[in-house]
Amino acid sequence: MEIRPGDPIMLSPDYRVDPVLSRFLCRSGFSRLAQETKRNYTDDYRVFFDFLWARGKDWCDADADDLWDFEDWRTRSLRNPGRIGGARWNRGLAALTRLYGWALSAGVVARSPVVTRSVRGRFGGQVQVAEARIAHARTSNVHWLTPRAFRLWVDVGLRGHDAYGVPSSVWKGRLESRNTAFAEFLFSSGVRLTEGGSLLTIEMPRLRLDAGGFYPGRLAREVTKSKRARTYYVAAPVVAAVEGYAESSRAAAVRRAQALGRYERLPMRRVVTAVTGLRERVLHWRDQDNQLGRTPLASASVAERMTMFREGQEGLEPLWLWLNESGLPLRPASWENVFRAASQRCVDVLQGRMTEPPVCTPHMCRHSFALHMLVVLHYVVDRRMGLSAEERRDFRLLYGDVWRMVQDLLGHAQVETTREIYLAPVSDLRLRALLADPSPADPGFGAPSPDWVTGLLARIARESEGIVDLDEQLVRR
Repeated sequence: MEIRPGDPIMLSPDYRVDPVLSRFLCRSGFSRLAQETKRNYTDDYRVFFDFLWARGKDWCDADADDLWDFEDWRTRSLRNPGRIGGARWNRGLAALTRLYGWALSAGVVARSPVVTRSVRGRFGGQVQVAEARIAHARTSNVHWLTPRAFRLWVDVGLRGHDAYGVPSSVWKGRLESRNTAFAEFLFSSGVRLTEGGSLLTIEMPRLRLDAGGFYPGRLAREVTKSKRARTYYVAAPVVAAVEGYAESSRAAAVRRAQALGRYERLPMRRVVTAVTGLRERVLHWRDQDNQLGRTPLASASVAERMTMFREGQEGLEPLWLWLNESGLPLRPASWENVFRAASQRCVDVLQGRMTEPPVCTPHMCRHSFALHMLVVLHYVVDRRMGLSAEERRDFRLLYGDVWRMVQDLLGHAQVETTREIYLAPVSDLRLRALLADPSPADPGFGAPSPDWVTGLLARIARESEGIVDLDEQLVRR
């Protein structure tokens, strides 16, 4: 059986590779999952298999009692210092349900350890759910950053500033322009890590004199979690920052790679010779063996995008936007390490100066974008537009309410996900606005002033759990 790049390989503690398990990982529906989902599920399998191994069992020997004991150890047992919450357990349970469902249909096991029951689904039909699923689980330990807390994280963590806002003399910021541009792009657009991390240069909006404050971009359906294309919006200064990165450190990395002949030695490369179509763009390419092909941009996978190049003035250049120092595509998962290192630097530099130094992950950028957009859109609809109750009702009929606008920007299939997970601390924002928000000082129509948004978010941060703002002590200094 061929194992392709990106396929997970699992070794037992005695260094064996199970051919049946490898068939599931490489040739079943599992292989068609998103790369991030495959990575998460594989980690869940590893933990369960280790638990079974300690009991003298292989994965295909598990029964229902093993799973219930695992659930107790994973979520409640005081013997386990690394207990997890309900949402993390439910994700692992979904992974096991997929594995043992396949094993049952393939005749590998006689009975699945995942016991299910029949319930009424969302649309009235009967669906099977795992008995061990934890109801009303909090989906994640969600946190948000206010814009000024995010700026502090960028300055200290990615730009190497000290606690007083001065660039450190020992800071080596070789990748500073790339890292800050990417973080600001996620914070401004609200796209997911894989969505933003797999952009091609031809997909990034370009600066124009008549474009205004925000630029629209389009995410290809193949790189989105829902497999549906959608439009995102990014602020003009962020577009300028991305262009600055592309013309400076990215260009330098490409030139170094060209001088070393690095691109010509790649085992797989596709040189794009033409891009046709307006509504549905198609990439026409030739590969390293001079075979010709075409790929609709909307259906180009993350792995395929990493093989795309174009002929530049100095030779081959990657179409992949975000590159490492070697001039090769940076895998989306690698951004986690960049964010982790920046957060650790914030803790090291700001510890003692503020109670809670800002810590950021790529997904926190998405949460924070949602919070910021909710505040701004509530303001625009309720304050700046000056709508009466009847006009507001008509507006909702035409365009949907503010929650659904944020849902569309995030690409969520259900508005409940937007309300209950991403924006849970501010689900009562409209009531708070009516009762306590001061009127902005700026007259006229349009978006609220940055100072007004900053003040409102600071107050919400004081009243809500999980929203990180700057300490008052730090603000006064």
